[in-house]
Amino acid sequence: MVRALSLRLQLLLLQALIVCVVTLGAGIVTVWIQESAIRDSYRERMVGVALSIARLPVIVEAFDDPDPSAAIQPVAEVIREASALTYVVVTDLDGIRLSHPNPDRIGEIVSTDPSIPLSGQVWSGTETGTLGQSYRVKVPVFADGDDETAPVIGAVSVGVLESELAADLQSRLPGLFLAFGGAAVAGVFGAAWVSALIRRRILGLEPDEIAELVGERETMLHRLSEGVIRVDHRGIVTSANDAAERLIGRGTLAGRRADETLDGPLLQAMEDGEPEGRLVLAGERPVIARSTGLRDDRGRMVGGTLLLRDHSELHEALRSMDGQQSLTEGLRAQAHEFANSLHVVSGLLELGAWDDAREFIAQVRPGGPLDPGPDAATLGSEVTALLSVKLARARELDVALDVVAHGTPPPDSVGDLITVVGNLVDNALEACRPGDRLRVAVDADDHAVRVRVDDSGAGVPDALRARVFDEGVSTKGTNARSRGIGLALVRRVARRRGGDARVERSPLGGARFEVVLPAAERVS
Repeated sequence: MVRALSLRLQLLLLQALIVCVVTLGAGIVTVWIQESAIRDSYRERMVGVALSIARLPVIVEAFDDPDPSAAIQPVAEVIREASALTYVVVTDLDGIRLSHPNPDRIGEIVSTDPSIPLSGQVWSGTETGTLGQSYRVKVPVFADGDDETAPVIGAVSVGVLESELAADLQSRLPGLFLAFGGAAVAGVFGAAWVSALIRRRILGLEPDEIAELVGERETMLHRLSEGVIRVDHRGIVTSANDAAERLIGRGTLAGRRADETLDGPLLQAMEDGEPEGRLVLAGERPVIARSTGLRDDRGRMVGGTLLLRDHSELHEALRSMDGQQSLTEGLRAQAHEFANSLHVVSGLLELGAWDDAREFIAQVRPGGPLDPGPDAATLGSEVTALLSVKLARARELDVALDVVAHGTPPPDSVGDLITVVGNLVDNALEACRPGDRLRVAVDADDHAVRVRVDDSGAGVPDALRARVFDEGVSTKGTNARSRGIGLALVRRVARRRGGDARVERSPLGGARFEVVLPAAERVS
């Protein structure tokens, strides 16, 4: 089996071929330009010589002599030898030669057409005459020398053999060949250096190895459960895997600007650099964002990588665990209270106080501490269960929780209602102290669900009310990196449905949070 050429050798051969082809093409063009320049130089010289002969008084006056060639031939030969031309031929109006390098040709008709110079025009070109193929110039001879309005009395033809032109060109070719040969050699050595440089830049990998690595990278990148976003020094997203696009929820990210696709907290985490991770919201989904940062120590943009881990499942698990713990504590308190009641009844029976025992049993309130009240039943089993857990948690914290509910929420809003109520009640319980009050009011109809949560806690400072729904903003001063998510999520859920959330002072003395969740048909 024939082994494929290495990348370095392929690059070297391709670049060497390109250098050679370009050098050859440039050489051909240069030779053609040189040949044209030589021909133009000869033409200018021959036109000058021919016109000088045509204007010589001795030549013009000789046309009136009985034997014009006797005066013209010596002059023509002297000029021909001095000008290094192949021939100088002077003819009359009939095309009869009056001079020629071969005296035997004098008196004969010229072998080429003399009509153009005899018509008063200058002509140049290549023709084949008695001396062979030559490059020649033909000019008219006027009766009054250089007066072009005078009658034409003859013509002067001067020329040089094409073989002499070729010999002149060939004498210049060695220098051209040496220059282009040196350029080709330098180009090949340069190609070898470039090939070696590229080989080092790609770590000595061959094309199939590079393709395999790219394939493995793409497979690994797109199968990761973590979102990976890469941003270059211009702030453009160069790559993003499937998990990142799913978490961000804005379609294809590659090729778009990071400041147009990433929410403010995500972009801030990207710019600042978060090696340990920061809890932020991607839409309505809590994620842990880790980043290498976009700037170096000098503040220059160098690009960076943002890693996103979906925290929603863990977030829900932690909330569920908190709820289960609160429910367990509530059940334990209920069991303890029930045991105390049984002890009281047992003691009264032992004492024979039958009437007192019946009165005590009648006074015991059914449902215990886990009953959110009869109104809550209209909200559905899921919301009622949530409020039961929050009630147990409130009893544990010695906070009086009242629930007021009217109407049944539309089925499509139950999930969002659970999110809103859960976060608002948790936020209020954290703000309350033992002995405080907390009231939850839910009004539902076919058009919207309105949630209002009042507490008698410390409330929200006036300076913070305008930003309390912003992500990362919290009234709790500790562990702020993991706070400021619940209220931001509440507002995003409300606005997604076409509603909104607001905060104001509560009649109970603390904060009042109001959220409106329009029904699905009201959402635009």
